[in-house]
Amino acid sequence: MAIDLRSDTVTKPSEAMRAAMASAEVGDDVYGDDPTVNSLEERVAAMFGHQAGLFTPTGSLANQLSIRTLVKPGEELLVETRSHIVRAELGAAATFSGITTRTWPSTDGLLKADDALAIAHENAGPYLVSTKAIAVENTHNFGGGTVQPIDEIAKLSSAAHARGIAMHLDGARIWNAHVASGVSFAEYGKHFDTISVCLSKGLGSPIGSVMLSTKERVAEARIWRKRYGAGMRQVGIIAAAAHYALDNNIARLAEDHARAKKIATALAAIDSSLVDPSKVHTNIVGLELSKIGITAAELTARCKDAGLWISALGPHYARLVTHLDFDDAQCDEAIEILKRTLVVK
Repeated sequence: MAIDLRSDTVTKPSEAMRAAMASAEVGDDVYGDDPTVNSLEERVAAMFGHQAGLFTPTGSLANQLSIRTLVKPGEELLVETRSHIVRAELGAAATFSGITTRTWPSTDGLLKADDALAIAHENAGPYLVSTKAIAVENTHNFGGGTVQPIDEIAKLSSAAHARGIAMHLDGARIWNAHVASGVSFAEYGKHFDTISVCLSKGLGSPIGSVMLSTKERVAEARIWRKRYGAGMRQVGIIAAAAHYALDNNIARLAEDHARAKKIATALAAIDSSLVDPSKVHTNIVGLELSKIGITAAELTARCKDAGLWISALGPHYARLVTHLDFDDAQCDEAIEILKRTLVVK
């Protein structure tokens, strides 16, 4: 059976999670009658110190609902150049909400507050686009699972709010950031007006994210969720899986981080240009292949033939993501496959 490290979204519910799903109390969530969904929304909101939550089928939808409550059509959202919102959500902000975006570059996705603030232009008048919100991704996916420094988040939040600019957190892997940094969910939460957290990545729930904000913004987002066709009925079956994930799968993320570090260390020993293990903070290992004479597509194909699935995310950039269905024995096997398939000059 192939080892699948394309993403931490490939996990399957454990038997215990399936049991929790099978026994879930359910109702019609469009009417607000599903008790398991309601308790999940309240639980996650409380974890981050926010008033309310809204369960969504995807993290992309939770992001998009969040930012449309902050930014009106024709106004501007600022994001990092390789952030998920602008790179991997297929232009949704422009398509659905008429939101324009501008980006700032970074190294490894690492946030520096001054970079975002330097391009912000609030109250730009009748001839230029006004900045209304800034989005931060934590951890940063395409930056290699980078954990954002809490002091830079706090600096950006304080300065942005002082200028009348709102803050959104794309917290798809905020659970990994918490485990790696020790920063509490409440500490992260207090710096943002809206938050999206994903339950189907590192935590292993099969479906779902939660949008967090004030009661008023969540009420507005609930209308747009239905308008977008994402009103759900007896979805407590899925929310029960999320409850199980929150109960059992947060602390164990440290195991994923350790295995990612082990892979990075082994590959850096082959060629230091491939990856810097000191930058592997969480469960993502990004491989830079430009200096070793192989493309990401070639490496991906060779690995697949050998029984290891990874992702090619650029001409010379490949990604591996560890997760709860990947154990120590598979980690050792994956390293051996990578050693055989990498061609070093």
